[in-house]
Amino acid sequence: MRDDRSFIELKARQRAHALLDEGSYRELLDPFEGVMSPWLGAQGIVPQADDGMVVAKGTINGKPAVVVAIEGAFQGGSMGEVSGAKMAAALELAAEDNRNGIPTQAVLSLETGGVRLQEANLGLAAIADIHAAIVDLRRYTPVVGIVAGTVGCFGGMSIAAALCSYLIVTREARLGLNGPQVIEQEAGIEEYDSRDRPFIWSMTGGEIRYQSGLVEALVGDGVNAVKAAMNDALAKGVPAKHRTDNYQWYLDRLSNFDTRKQADTEQIHALFARDVK
Repeated sequence: MRDDRSFIELKARQRAHALLDEGSYRELLDPFEGVMSPWLGAQGIVPQADDGMVVAKGTINGKPAVVVAIEGAFQGGSMGEVSGAKMAAALELAAEDNRNGIPTQAVLSLETGGVRLQEANLGLAAIADIHAAIVDLRRYTPVVGIVAGTVGCFGGMSIAAALCSYLIVTREARLGLNGPQVIEQEAGIEEYDSRDRPFIWSMTGGEIRYQSGLVEALVGDGVNAVKAAMNDALAKGVPAKHRTDNYQWYLDRLSNFDTRKQADTEQIHALFARDVK
């Protein structure tokens, strides 16, 4: 059945539903379990019953799968102790499934600004657990990351995205280690104007990330398009060489880049011109 809805406009739970086979969705630690951050209330922030993290088991094309979707509308999709633990545990259990002969696939819908500042070290520790879990799981099955919009994927979770076997983005997506406002705050508006949207997307948008070979698929904003790219990625199986195995290639190019000049799309494209997939 065709689904022509905008993927970007869907909430995290709707995205998980859309990616799994119809009728197979089963949520783990759903809002009715009441597992939420114990730290936000004391800081005057209303917590969310699922801590902005949706973990769903089901099937994709009839095969066991787990979909983890971050709710970008809650605290900018930031990662705290509870939300981070939910994602890390889901990935760890998927790896355990594979070791026990259950070939569980994994798909991550990433809409996050990175660590939740209100939970600082707890969030950072959780993100480190997520990194380790992705590296463990991707030995058995592709870990597919999807960055659609509108939040993008930044901070420690951009490293999680880079660790994925395959990445899918839309033109509206953004992917970068530091967010625009953080760069502007630290380096000044002359270096990075966070209000200049064309400039921001020319640096970190989905299109330039695809052209630079940093992601595998650039798709239109639609459930059908995202699912088709996801299915293609899963069908490829585990890559012979992951993107992160090419770290020396990236380091050599970055170390030779002249940071005294303001980068632009043409320079970024040229910097990563060779196909490293």
